[in-house]
Amino acid sequence: MLARLVFFLKEEGYPFNVISLTGDGLIGKQLRAAGIPVKILGFNPQKPNPFLIFKLARWVRESQPDGIHTWMYHADLLGGLAARLAGNVPVVWALHNSTLDPKLTKVSTRWVVKLCAVLSRFLPQKIVACSMVSRDLHVQSGYAAERMEYIPNGFDTKVFKPDAEARSSVREELGLPANTSLIGFMARFDPQKDLTNFIQAAAILHQTDPDVHYVLAGTGLDPENLLLMKVIQANGMIDFIHLLGRREDTPRLNAALDLATVSSAYGEAFPLVIGEAMACEVPCVATDVGDSKLVIGETGITVPPRNPNALAQAWKDMLSLSNQERQNLGKLARQKVLENYSIEKISRLYEKLYLDMFS
Repeated sequence: MLARLVFFLKEEGYPFNVISLTGDGLIGKQLRAAGIPVKILGFNPQKPNPFLIFKLARWVRESQPDGIHTWMYHADLLGGLAARLAGNVPVVWALHNSTLDPKLTKVSTRWVVKLCAVLSRFLPQKIVACSMVSRDLHVQSGYAAERMEYIPNGFDTKVFKPDAEARSSVREELGLPANTSLIGFMARFDPQKDLTNFIQAAAILHQTDPDVHYVLAGTGLDPENLLLMKVIQANGMIDFIHLLGRREDTPRLNAALDLATVSSAYGEAFPLVIGEAMACEVPCVATDVGDSKLVIGETGITVPPRNPNALAQAWKDMLSLSNQERQNLGKLARQKVLENYSIEKISRLYEKLYLDMFS
């Protein structure tokens, strides 16, 4: 989302400099390729070095920005403090999480969130939440309500769009018949995403719908992930779940699906993969985490998290619709993205925020 926003507003003449706290990664390479300067602070969450904040403050002073927009909790904290040290540069924080599972979220991250809640009254001029659930939950956790603003995620509907050829080409790539029903999961391997829920639901649906296949694409979703392979094998789904790893053709993969799914147990605010699939005219079935239910609305189904039976039943209900009925839902889904979540519309909201805060 950060990259989409920067790419779009750069074309409008806004200059950006991006600082990554930890490393480069794919996004850093994409930004540099587009001519956007990227610096790496080298922060190690395992061995945090508090003195890096002074290096960050020096970079801020040297670049003399009109304002700083931080992204995620650690960046909010470090960026906010560095902006203050650099001479009270205006700061906008971003929130892209909802709940944090205390059993699965690092203690250090939970402490950062608690500290940010206290500092939210002093450091940022505004706090942008990408979902209403995230906004409300953070206010309940002590964040300054008067500084909150809701701006949802945005999607490039010129990139994520229907693609009639994708359906046949992806099935051909996977060695599947052209009429195979395909359910997709696009995400990284992470406890938050609750892949066990997805795999167990697939095994349940397989009992009555054995011809359905499943595509998993994202970092860590590959056959080299022994933990994931063990869960798939334990559920007897090794021949029906296709692990593609990280892919650069996610618009194509999305457009090939009959259904897209988010099976997350917690933490989601506004899952990008929902908007991407909807923009491709693919109906979604998702767990009711964050704003998923609000975004999907009547174009798909939301189910309780950590409930594979409910997820399997929702898939079954959607697949029992005629092709035309599912296509109609897909068209409604894309229309909803066009009207509410296009990158053009969302970037204008950020543009107004920047002009109000940084001018």
